[in-house]
Amino acid sequence: MIMKIAILGTRGIPNNYGGFEQFAEYLGEGLVRKGHQVTVYNPSFHPYKNKAYKGINIITKYSPENRIGSLANFYYDWICSLDASKRDFDIVYHAGYQSAAPGIKHFSSKSNSIWLTNMDGIEWKRDKWSKPIKWLTKIMEKIAIKNSDYLISDNVGIQKYYRDIHDADSFFLAYGANIPKVENMSILDSYNLANYDFSLIIARLEPENSIEIILEGYSLSNTNKKLLVVGNHNTKYGKYLKNKFSQFGYIKFVGGIYNKEYLDTLRKYTKFYFHGHTVGGTNPSLLEAMAVGANIIAHDNLFNKSVLQGKAQFFTKTDDLVYIINESKDKDFSNYRNSVQEIIRDKYSWDKVISQHIELFEKILS
Repeated sequence: MIMKIAILGTRGIPNNYGGFEQFAEYLGEGLVRKGHQVTVYNPSFHPYKNKAYKGINIITKYSPENRIGSLANFYYDWICSLDASKRDFDIVYHAGYQSAAPGIKHFSSKSNSIWLTNMDGIEWKRDKWSKPIKWLTKIMEKIAIKNSDYLISDNVGIQKYYRDIHDADSFFLAYGANIPKVENMSILDSYNLANYDFSLIIARLEPENSIEIILEGYSLSNTNKKLLVVGNHNTKYGKYLKNKFSQFGYIKFVGGIYNKEYLDTLRKYTKFYFHGHTVGGTNPSLLEAMAVGANIIAHDNLFNKSVLQGKAQFFTKTDDLVYIINESKDKDFSNYRNSVQEIIRDKYSWDKVISQHIELFEKILS
């Protein structure tokens, strides 16, 4: 059967922001290839203004983010939910709940569609939030759980959290990644880099992504090879990090990079790929690092371990990183590199992930 599926809660496609946006783009394309009708809601500030992208319908709704900041997400998600409730979608898929929960509560019962919510990470644990924001986020979490028809967890650790804490069942559906061809070596030249002679962080520069711990460990180790920090550093926390580590000339803050060919090349030929995420589920950037066979050093938590299956090195504190880096001089990491690619082939290929979503959607509609 041909399904009509709406994806809400992202900052729009084509992706120029992060994980949920990439997910909406890749899943949407895959569903369209299988003959289904997909609609993605875009905020008005997204630079892409056409009404369709690679066969995906785009509905643009006003977001006043440039005037009121992140509070705009509540308004934007509300009007998207209102609009979706009036249309004949089979599935309304919310990517995240934090600002979407009021709209889910109010409009899901007024809609003939099935409303699914991907619960993302444990949002209230993010270090960047103040205590009042964390308190509010816990409330939004409960509202989304109570009022969604079905819940999706992108990681078995997240699934366990909702079962243990909220006695709520959820379907486990991960993100995907494809193993790319990486052939354009001139990309390394553009950053004045040599194969396996630099290290890499790709992340939003936020406390819960362990950026400061990684930079401290790297700066205290006996290496002076370049470390590229990829992510928007024109934020309060980004400026703090740049200032704190300004004396280390080999630590380079290069800003956001959204060209996948560039990112894949950097990931593939880095000596160490640092993944410090602590509160998310299955992070898309981790999957893409695995897909190129990166040598990964990840924060030691249930989410990362469930994805990497022991095929990486893990840290919790600065001393762990100093030890790993200092002891790595003559080690061969080809086993790790090959193993993480095999995990992608076996569990996280986009073809498999798209098929799993179609299977779930058809199951719940029947």
